[in-house]
Amino acid sequence: MSETDPSADSAPYVEGGAFRGAMARVASAVHLVTTDGPGGRAGFTASAVCSVSDGPPTLLVCINRTSSAYAAMSASDVLCVNTLAADQSDIAAAFGGRTPMETRFAAASWTRIVTGAPVLEGALTAFDCRIVGRHPVGTHDVLYCAVVGLAAPGDGQGLVYAERGYHAVPLTHVAPREAAA
Repeated sequence: MSETDPSADSAPYVEGGAFRGAMARVASAVHLVTTDGPGGRAGFTASAVCSVSDGPPTLLVCINRTSSAYAAMSASDVLCVNTLAADQSDIAAAFGGRTPMETRFAAASWTRIVTGAPVLEGALTAFDCRIVGRHPVGTHDVLYCAVVGLAAPGDGQGLVYAERGYHAVPLTHVAPREAAA
């Protein structure tokens, strides 16, 4: 390895608290990740969700192995990523704490699409997925999720998490730019 190789083992990690503080400055969309399978019905609030590919459509979801939803997620091969609207911050808070699972799900209305995973009615969007890969990294598991269904889009402002709190983000349509001639 060269001295400029960023994967060199000699490079020290930053301190965990400093890293969490820096990440608090990064605004992220808020999602409820839900499942219903052999491990039971469960869900958690997540900001660590992103697109991997559109061919095939795939998302990446991270779950902490200390999460109350971890056992159910580990036993399941399906999940739904429900992207929240700004007026759903109370639901996000319920799914983010140590609230019992039945109480979490009682806070909203649910439906199902393809996989049987719970889909939040009124979410900005929902991605119904099959888990196609799992990879442990540090304290979390990274789940690779093939999107097999989409819910009808909801209305409202987006919900993001930044500076350790929830914030509304206006969603406005921006017309795509024309291709250069």
